[in-house]
Amino acid sequence: MGVDQLPPIGVLLREWRLRRKLSQLELALRADTSSRHLSCVETGRARPSQKMVLRLAHHLDVPLRERNSLLMAAGYAPVYRERPLDGEDMRAVRSAVDMLLDGHEPYPAVVVDRLWNVVRANRAMGVLLDVAPPELLAPTPNVMRLALHPEGLPAHAVDYGEVRAYLLGGLAQQAHTTGDLALRALYDEVSVYEVPAHEVPAPAQERGPREAVVPMRFRTPYGELAMFSSVATFGAPADVTLSELAIELFFPMDQHTEGVLRGRVGELGMSGTGVSGAGAGVVGG
Repeated sequence: MGVDQLPPIGVLLREWRLRRKLSQLELALRADTSSRHLSCVETGRARPSQKMVLRLAHHLDVPLRERNSLLMAAGYAPVYRERPLDGEDMRAVRSAVDMLLDGHEPYPAVVVDRLWNVVRANRAMGVLLDVAPPELLAPTPNVMRLALHPEGLPAHAVDYGEVRAYLLGGLAQQAHTTGDLALRALYDEVSVYEVPAHEVPAPAQERGPREAVVPMRFRTPYGELAMFSSVATFGAPADVTLSELAIELFFPMDQHTEGVLRGRVGELGMSGTGVSGAGAGVVGG
C-alpha cells in the first residue's frame, strides 16, 4: 500500500488501540505520554514524532510490517528492513533454521511465513506432504490449505473435527490480532472448505477423555499415524521477514508413529533440508 493510500496516522493508531482493547489513558500511561496528547494524535490535531510512533507501536504490539506502515502514515521512512531469506545477509538465519530442521529429523518440521506458506521443510515432512495432491503443493504449499482442503489431509484424517476447529480458531485469532487483510482472506477461503462426510465430529458428551494436546491422526500406507506440534519463533527480530517466520515441529504421540518416522530415515536416506514432491527446494522471504 502506497503512502497516499494509507489512512491518517491517528486513525491507524486508534484502530490498533481498540483492537488491543485499551483506553487512551491506559495506552498513554504505558507509552509515557499524556492522554490529551494521544487524543490530539488520534484526531489529527497533533503529529507524533517518529520516536512516539515507534513507542506507541511497541506498546500496542504492532507487527513490524505494520509499524513501517504507521511510520509512513506519519510521514516518516520505514525503519524495519525486509530481507529475503535466501539473501547473503541472512546466511546466519538460514544456518540456524537448517540446524533446527535437520536436528529434528526423523520427525517432520516446517518453516512458514506469515500467511502459512511453506518456506522450508525437512525431508521428514514428506510423510505429511506426500498424501496431498500435486495441485495443493504447487506453486508453493500452504499449511492451512493442506490441513483444511478436503482433498488434502482431511481426506486421510481421523477425528478431524477437533483439529479443524483448532486450526480455524487460531487462524481467525491471528488475523484479528495482526490486522492482516491477507490473513483474513486466507481464513475466509479455508473456513468454507467442505468437511468430509465421514469426519462429522461427535457431540462433546460422547467423546472420551481429552489428550493433553489436540492430536492430528491420519491414515497412511504405514498405518494410522498420530502427531502433535509445537510452534517456535525468533526472539527479538528486527527484520520484517524474520519476525514473520514460524517453525512448526511435529512429534509422535505413540510408539507406532515414532517407529514409522524413524524407519523412514533409513528408507529415504535423509540428509539436508527441502520440501518433497511438488514443493521441492522451496526457500523464500
